[in-house]
Amino acid sequence: MTAPSEAYWLDQLQEDGYCIIPQLVAEQQIAALDADLEAAFAQAPLGKGDFYGHRTKRFGSLLRRSQVAGDLVLQPLVLSLARAILGSACDRIQLNVAQAIAIHPGEIEQFPHCDQDMWAGRKGDHEYLLNVIWPLTEFTRLNGATRIYPGTHRKPVDNLESLDDPIVAVCKPGDAICFLGSTVHGAGPNQTEDVRRGVVIGYSLGWLKPYENLWLAYPPAVAKEFSPELAELAGYVQHRPNLGNFEGQCPSVLLRDEVPEFPQATDSLRPDQKEAVREFAETRRSGR
Repeated sequence: MTAPSEAYWLDQLQEDGYCIIPQLVAEQQIAALDADLEAAFAQAPLGKGDFYGHRTKRFGSLLRRSQVAGDLVLQPLVLSLARAILGSACDRIQLNVAQAIAIHPGEIEQFPHCDQDMWAGRKGDHEYLLNVIWPLTEFTRLNGATRIYPGTHRKPVDNLESLDDPIVAVCKPGDAICFLGSTVHGAGPNQTEDVRRGVVIGYSLGWLKPYENLWLAYPPAVAKEFSPELAELAGYVQHRPNLGNFEGQCPSVLLRDEVPEFPQATDSLRPDQKEAVREFAETRRSGR
């Protein structure tokens, strides 16, 4: 049986606000990530606050904790979907978050929310982000599987009472739960004796301030070990025109073995901007 195409999953995302892609990566790969994060899960404290949860652990900086996390960030189908969803509103996408989450027994249902609400900009003209949850353990109806409210990306939600029943994202390690930043969702309650673990990897418009402070999570000494594509997603690239520069240059200059004390400020413009600026400059230089 032929696997569904990228267009199939893109249609589901645009129609329903979410999709669940079965066995997108091997379970062994997810098991390796879970093992890499085992010590961090043990050391991380339970959260503080009714939104993050008092019986839930969270920690970020996953790209420096496990190479497998970087592989998931670069998963080809997911990256392609993120660029298709977000590309019309930005020059390039960026990593918004790479966070591990462990929901412990006794945790209550999380407040249903849209992740795009972390930004105050006008909504409805375009998407702000695409999130992907990768289960590290099986997600069930009883242990806190994510609850997603289909169709909420198409209509504003005035109050929780107006929400229809959610779908419960029951799935296994290797599956990928994808949903738009405009889709209402939230973790379910954990009514079992087991911990529900997963990671969320999110992609956002490249000109937004990301949820996770990427340059603190991955300073140059860490990011220089990344592949060029992963380093770009982690913030070491400019968003044209000239946004996110370091001393007038692409911040990837910081990943070189030798960083000049005074980098040469260099234009980073979109082709249409570059041509308009060039024509203007030529008329001024020629005295026309």
